[in-house]
Amino acid sequence: MATFKDQYQAVRRELKEELGLKSVEAAPRIIKVNLNVGAGAALNDGNYIEKIITDLRQIAGQQPIITKAKQSIAGFKLREGAPIGVAVTLRGNRMFDFLSRLVNVALPRVRDFQGIPPTGFDGHGNYTLGIKEHVVFPEISLENVEKTFGLSITIATNAGQDDLARALLAKLRFPFKQQ
Repeated sequence: MATFKDQYQAVRRELKEELGLKSVEAAPRIIKVNLNVGAGAALNDGNYIEKIITDLRQIAGQQPIITKAKQSIAGFKLREGAPIGVAVTLRGNRMFDFLSRLVNVALPRVRDFQGIPPTGFDGHGNYTLGIKEHVVFPEISLENVEKTFGLSITIATNAGQDDLARALLAKLRFPFKQQ
């Protein structure tokens, strides 16, 4: 069975032909994948951020970092330097492994899944989608979960244009909603 990385290389060759590019290197490619979890509840529960780190480490396959508040906001009872989230950046083989699990396992496990919204592009070829419950990933055991959290997944490409990035992701079998 072909790996996701092999499929990705084949898709880039197909895009070169379809777009009339001179080289496969001119075809759009995925640079990195960022996973981000906002943990506002960590302000009240100091142990909550450790639970998020443990689960995100299982999902991503590498150690995440804690993001801290850059400034104090009295209305949110937030102090500068307080932990407010967890993030991890994936590149290389870990990125391809994660994308394979996302497309083939996690997204089909989302309740009432109708496809991912095609409106998540930022105008520069990067795509962001949100997942409401992290338990859709197969690495997470439901018995050990006390509280679910959502995460934001950003797929950064070098496409520069949304339509090129959309073509790349659609060929990689990302299940976009039909409009």
